[in-house]
Amino acid sequence: MHDSHSSRKTTDPRDAGFSLLELMVVVVILSILALVIVPRVIDRPDQARAARAQSDIAAISSAVNLYRLDNFRYPTTEQGLAALVSAPASPPEAANWSGYMDRLPQDPWGQPYQYLAPGVHGDFDIFTYGADATPGGAGPDADIGSWMTE
Repeated sequence: MHDSHSSRKTTDPRDAGFSLLELMVVVVILSILALVIVPRVIDRPDQARAARAQSDIAAISSAVNLYRLDNFRYPTTEQGLAALVSAPASPPEAANWSGYMDRLPQDPWGQPYQYLAPGVHGDFDIFTYGADATPGGAGPDADIGSWMTE
């Protein structure tokens, strides 16, 4: 006769689950991965904002150059970038004005782009002050200008 109890496998309660050592090894590995990956992920939004600002500045620069082609001069600092959206009300007149942009974008930090004509770095400067909205700075607070995209 065959004993039904002898064919069953017995499990040792010590083999069930994970040991404390195994759990500690997993926690250490996850911690090391977090230390390596998290700083890179945190920098991504700042890099994306800077890239968007450079893209916006390039588009606005193209519109300013088209304005000059039609009107033989750049908008003045007083007329500002608003001259790209609506005909300037202040002199000099823009006799051949046509819409160059539907709307002026704001920088990625919610501030208007700055414009100087003549510029410090070229015929005109278009720039943003960065996250801190003040001149100078480093990292996400650094200024980004049209002279950097050329």
